[in-house]
Amino acid sequence: MKRITGLKKEKDGKSLAMHVSMVSIVINLTLSAFKLAAGMFGHSGAMISDAVHSASDVFSTFIVMIGVQLADKKSDKEHPYGHDRMECVASAILASLLMATGVVIGITGIKVIAGQNGKTAEIPGLVALVAAVLSIVVKEWMYWYTRAAAKKINSGAVMADAWHHRSDALSSVGAMIGIGGARMGIPVLDPLASIVICIFIGKAAIDIFRDSMNKMIDKSCDEDTVQKMKDFAMSVMGVKRIDDIRTRMFGAKVYVDIEIAAEGKLELVRSHEIAEKVHLCIEEHFPDVKHCMVHVNPVLDMDEND
Repeated sequence: MKRITGLKKEKDGKSLAMHVSMVSIVINLTLSAFKLAAGMFGHSGAMISDAVHSASDVFSTFIVMIGVQLADKKSDKEHPYGHDRMECVASAILASLLMATGVVIGITGIKVIAGQNGKTAEIPGLVALVAAVLSIVVKEWMYWYTRAAAKKINSGAVMADAWHHRSDALSSVGAMIGIGGARMGIPVLDPLASIVICIFIGKAAIDIFRDSMNKMIDKSCDEDTVQKMKDFAMSVMGVKRIDDIRTRMFGAKVYVDIEIAAEGKLELVRSHEIAEKVHLCIEEHFPDVKHCMVHVNPVLDMDEND
């Protein structure tokens, strides 16, 4: 029954990720079209850059959906540990795209300021300012909405998509400041806002990439989580001590290898029962744990005297 319940949770997690992604695509398409029109009619380079950023989020969301689909594939002969790391691959791709978007936006702003593209900075219209405010509200809501789903299903790819929304909200803040400043008689603030946007986007890209790499190279869980695992293992009757415990992140999942010590004179069946209880205890109390391997060491009389 536990196995069936676990599979149901994984299926529900995939469905939630897909639902959130579809909502994200619809909102981003609508918002990017509105911002692009506002940027063009309002003569705001910052708002056009912001619209491009929102449009790039649509492509990134498709990558999230593909990553979640691939990560959900069952174990097979060639991949006995499953495909969970495909979410990390999706996150790394998202980070790279986000960084590329930021660089393009930054270069565009620098060219306008330097006058290398033959254009002079124009005073943006009120519609561009309205679009910036609307974008901040919508994208910040999308960040919290997607973030909540990512935490619920522990998905790095969905969390990366949430940060795409947050970076878009931050870029809209920069656009709002730039457009507002330009309307007050400082036109250079509009392209300058594009450069600020570039910095925000770059920071988000680096954070997402670092997190995906940590999960790709078997980074261990934090010390607090490891200590809680030890405490739960020690709560199992028959466990004398914890000799060793190692954890590793495998995509959004965790693998645990733990060595416990039990009385040396116990029968094999009894030792196995203790190990199985530790195994179940860890997996039940830590939903992110995909598998817990337990090794039992005998406690000899001399060890007990020590």
